[in-house]
Amino acid sequence: MAQASFWQKLMDIDRRWIYLVIGIVTFVPMLHYVGMPVQVTSEVKAVYDRVESLPPGSIVMVPMEFDPATAAELEPMAKAVVRHCFSRGLKVMTTAFMIDGVVLVERDLREVAAEYGKEYGKDYIYLGYKPYMEIVLLNMGENFRKPFPRDYYGNRLDDLPMMQGVNNYSNISCIVGINATSGADYWINYANGRYGAPLALGVTAVMATDYYAFLQSGQIFGLIGGLKGAAEYEKLIGRPKDVANRSMDAVSVAHVFIILFIVIGNIAFFAGGRGKRR
Repeated sequence: MAQASFWQKLMDIDRRWIYLVIGIVTFVPMLHYVGMPVQVTSEVKAVYDRVESLPPGSIVMVPMEFDPATAAELEPMAKAVVRHCFSRGLKVMTTAFMIDGVVLVERDLREVAAEYGKEYGKDYIYLGYKPYMEIVLLNMGENFRKPFPRDYYGNRLDDLPMMQGVNNYSNISCIVGINATSGADYWINYANGRYGAPLALGVTAVMATDYYAFLQSGQIFGLIGGLKGAAEYEKLIGRPKDVANRSMDAVSVAHVFIILFIVIGNIAFFAGGRGKRR
């Protein structure tokens, strides 16, 4: 009976204690780096290798199409790619086709540029937002100045040193699109399909499976999927303690405890039931 009483008490624990434990084990890894292993996949390595192979001064286009709702997954990814470009002496061109994320993207770009001492207009530019994305992408294939005669800050593109002699996709080395929407399809259809621009994508985890077919067909040369992909890229650029890896530590530890609670709960349920029958 004592044994049955123990299991019964275990079954009767207030679930709020479980929530508290999960909250603690999720929060602690964000403060204290755990360093759980992250296996780098070939599709993420392909993006890294392409950027790594570019000579200094090359232009990489990094469209950032995410908003506050999807920033937890895509913001670390975007920052990792831009950091990689800046560390290699590459120039970055950025757009933002999600209107809710325009200010967020501008802030992230400015923060990362400040880390590396990069100068606006010389080392990076931000074109900002325009509606009717399909038309904008097609026009950029002809000339960036068609949809964007001026940048986000109102500067004429012709007045920016980085844009001298840069007219369309043929003048950039590759595109690494960070995207939380079906707009990723437009980049495949128009930037790559119509104009042949080398394209890689960074997408949310739930979107990633939809784009492996494009990876296999060669329409995209690489794919960064969700927070796990962001953590892989952080590891590749030598920043394993950045936010994506810390977040993956938190997710992994939380999953371990959830599985542990499930196992204990099942043991208590069956052991308590046998005790009652006896």
